[in-house]
Amino acid sequence: MRLSPFNPEPTRQHSRAGFSLLAGLLFVLALPPGLAAAAEAPWGRAQAVEQAYAKQKVVYDVHVNSEAAVRSVISRAVLLADFNGSDPFDSKIVIMLHGNEIPFFAIKNHAKYRELMQRAHGASLTGVIEFRMCRLAAEMHGFQPEDIHGFVTLVPMADAEIVRLQQEGYAYMR
Repeated sequence: MRLSPFNPEPTRQHSRAGFSLLAGLLFVLALPPGLAAAAEAPWGRAQAVEQAYAKQKVVYDVHVNSEAAVRSVISRAVLLADFNGSDPFDSKIVIMLHGNEIPFFAIKNHAKYRELMQRAHGASLTGVIEFRMCRLAAEMHGFQPEDIHGFVTLVPMADAEIVRLQQEGYAYMR
């Protein structure tokens, strides 16, 4: 409550605002529990729908800096594959690597990133999820194809591969 510099008493306007706030609070507290909850959700409650997904082709454009971010992409891809029925004839998910995550996939760093690589390799076993890596980006990180784990396919350029996949009907995910 603001006081006037010339009068230590609250102004009439501030007294009304305080009264309105207090009256509103008392009103909400006096409501039966069901109505009070409705007051907390002025737009109602969300509705969940059941949805069937199948035959989706997706390319994830991955250019991240942390293990957690790579783990998140893998988790999202696995979940999407599950929602699509994990059928390698109907669904395909390509995880395109071309950023600072590349060293995680290097054989020489296997001991350091063992758990992450086991997760990535496991995700690729059904044939629905594929890992592809930009060869130019790998070379910029000092890696050749023989330096990268065998479940990863190196392509000449990530951007060109993403465009090619989109031309084949793959949806783009970032």
